[in-house]
Amino acid sequence: MKINIARFGGFCFGVKRALDIAQKTIATDTRVEMLGDLVHNEDVITEIERAGIRRIKRIGRGAGKTLLLGAHGTALKKIQTAQRRGYKIVDATCPMVKGIHKIAQRMEQEGYAIIIIGDRNHDEVHGIVGQLNKRPLVIDRLHQFPVRAVNKIRKAAVVVQSTQNAETVFKIIDELKAYIPDVRFFNTICKPTRLRQAEIRTMPLENDVMVIIGSRTSANTQRLCQISHALNKKTYCVQSKQELRPEWFRGARSVGVASGASTPATTIQAVVDYLKRLNK
Repeated sequence: MKINIARFGGFCFGVKRALDIAQKTIATDTRVEMLGDLVHNEDVITEIERAGIRRIKRIGRGAGKTLLLGAHGTALKKIQTAQRRGYKIVDATCPMVKGIHKIAQRMEQEGYAIIIIGDRNHDEVHGIVGQLNKRPLVIDRLHQFPVRAVNKIRKAAVVVQSTQNAETVFKIIDELKAYIPDVRFFNTICKPTRLRQAEIRTMPLENDVMVIIGSRTSANTQRLCQISHALNKKTYCVQSKQELRPEWFRGARSVGVASGASTPATTIQAVVDYLKRLNK
């Protein structure tokens, strides 16, 4: 059985940067807390907590403490609350996500209604929403297109959660243009996501079995799973080698291995080692 590993896998730039910031912060500050998850991977979060960074769900008293903001971005009101309560702020937001914030803020100032194409319950989307004065319209799926809300908009600026499926995004844009006279579209899907999605549109066709590695809380990983499964029903999405089953690979001549942007290299290697042992 041949094992084909995706060229674009493991940590993306934004995740690497966030982890570097976390390590540097805990090396100099003794009382560090992170609001929610720094990145969406359970193994990574466990390592961060072992290093001494405490995860919190709510902002408490911050005197003498440092608050580490996650890679997906944080609402302005939360940051302001933390500052009022005495926290020192260390911002690990991905620069590409910061770019989305700036576009949305600028276009709102220019009088455009803001539309976000993204998962309404995802941290990144919450962060974008939290940069704006008016509540934007969030569209997370084509088959539940909000015709009534869209019909009221005369001019809109559209930004996209950085890990969205490009094909779905363009279908939604076409639908928006049918209802709104003036649509300014900003394709803010990040480059690492585009490269991974482009690769995952061919790998499932070239391999008998696909394994996608990453957290179930990781939007970019789940997007890869959806694309791959549509092309190859023998697509298995796992968080680690512990979830692999030998029967998945019986009779397979080749297996493709891909991963999300917050999946550690050690987790990927463990899966590859498992597959190599099946060959013996």
